[in-house]
Amino acid sequence: RHQLVHGGLISSLTDTLGSLAVATKGQYMTGVSTDLGTSFVRPAGQVGDVLHAKAVLTGMGKSLAYTRVDFTNPAGELVAYGYHTKYIGKSSLHHKNVKFSEDGKDVIEGEFNDVD
Repeated sequence: RHQLVHGGLISSLTDTLGSLAVATKGQYMTGVSTDLGTSFVRPAGQVGDVLHAKAVLTGMGKSLAYTRVDFTNPAGELVAYGYHTKYIGKSSLHHKNVKFSEDGKDVIEGEFNDVD
C-alpha cells in the first residue's frame, strides 16, 4: 500500500537469517527463539530496489546464541537491523552437528549429509 518493505518481513528475515547464522557453526538444529527484535532506521527504499541483509553470530555459549542482522539499501545505508536470541542447550548436543574448518569450507568433525 505504501510501497515500502513491511516491517513484518524484516522481522521474519531476522528470524530466518539469525537461525542460519547459528547453523554456520555446525548446528544441525538451531534451537528455539527466546527473543527477537527489530529497529527501523529509515525507509527501506522504493519498489524494485534490492535490499542486502548480513547476518552475524555475535555470541554463542552452551545455552544461548546471539545474532544480529543488518539490512542496507542500494546506497549501502543501514535501513533496519534485528537481533535474535536462541536457546540452543539441547540442540548443541545433536548427533548430526558438525565442526567446520577455520575458513568454513570443510567439515573436519562429524559427517555432512545434505539429504535426510
